Order: sequence, then C-alpha cells, then structure tokens
Amino acid sequence: MAKQNLELKATSFTLSVLHINHHDLDLIAAELDNKLAQAPQFFLGAPLVLNLSAIQHAQIDFYALKQLLTDRNLIIVGITDASKEQIEQAKEMAIAVVKSGKQAPKAELPKRATKIVKQNVRSGQQIYAQNADLIIFGAVGNGAEVIADGSIHIYGALRGKAMAGAAGDNQSVIIANSLEAELVSIAGQYWLTEHLQQYALNQRGCVRLDGESLTVESLPQ
Repeated sequence: MAKQNLELKATSFTLSVLHINHHDLDLIAAELDNKLAQAPQFFLGAPLVLNLSAIQHAQIDFYALKQLLTDRNLIIVGITDASKEQIEQAKEMAIAVVKSGKQAPKAELPKRATKIVKQNVRSGQQIYAQNADLIIFGAVGNGAEVIADGSIHIYGALRGKAMAGAAGDNQSVIIANSLEAELVSIAGQYWLTEHLQQYALNQRGCVRLDGESLTVESLPQ
C-alpha cells in the first residue's frame, strides 16, 4: 500500500497564554515593551494564545491589537474566552478560536536525577538540567540562566533567570538564599523583578505555583 502524503494525527503542544487585561492599546504596548526589554527571549518564536476574557465587552480594535503583537515578533496562533465579535474578527484574520476546557489528568511523572553545580553561574552562561532537579552551590549572576525540568535550589543569590518545571511540571519550585532575580518561571508561568519586589526581594525564599499563579514564601535565614 502506498504511503499517504497527508496524515492527520491527534497530539498536544504546550502553548503560552497571554492575558489581555486592558482595552487601551497604548498601555498594553508600554507594558509589553517593558516586559520584553527585561526578558527579550522569553516569548520570541513561541506560539501564543490570547485570553480576552477581561476585554470581552470593551471596545477594542482587534486588528490593531494583533498588529501590535506581531510587530514585536510575537506569534499569535489563537484566541480564547472572546466575544462573538472578536471571534468573527479572528476568523477573518485566519486566527484559531481555542475553547477553554478541563485540564487532562496529570500523568505520573518519571523519576528524576539531580544535577549539581559547584560554582557561580556567570553572565552569559546557561545551565539546563534535563529531566532532573538542579542544585547550585553558588550564585547565579545577572544575565545568567538556569533551567531545570524539575526544581531548582540555589545556595547563593539568584540575580539572573531561573526557570523550573521547564517540561511542564507545575509541582516544581525555585529556592534561593537571596531572591534578586531578573525572571523566575515555573511551568511557563513567570514573574519579573517588579513582582518579586512586592514579596521577598533580597530574602531567602521559595517560588512555587498556587493554582495558575506564582507565589513566594519567605524562608528562615
């Protein structure tokens, strides 16, 4: 039998969801530029779904919103929780409409190894612990990145970027002796420096997910 030239198969991909919480495009552009300046590689090239639940009933130029995001190299593949009018506009622009649904049951996570780094991680360096937790006996400097599919423990100051649960494990945590990070992320949910300033900046703390939002717990010194 000849092999088919086209095959349609069900699969799943991890998509980041960008929540648009205001109808003023100038405010959105300013805040987005600020976030991208602090973490320029975080969204670039990644497919995004726009959650429009907060602006369903607001008057907004959806075409201008899409162009605003496209101009910043953000790839918009779909929208969710949108109004009927917004859905019609999205269809005209060949943007998919994604229905919010119940989360699938979590599969049992595989056992992980532990990667240990006994040195400071300096600006420009990136360390990735694939299918492993990451323990660093040292500091993570500004401009450095540490990434783990599991949790990240830093026995020093975290001044760069730390991304735990990179493969989607929302039970992962980030623990550091001093939280001064440029960016922290768990399973795709992220905070920049200004969020940490409201909680435990420069203190020993644990970053984890509480539902779909990050939270920080101060730890004893």
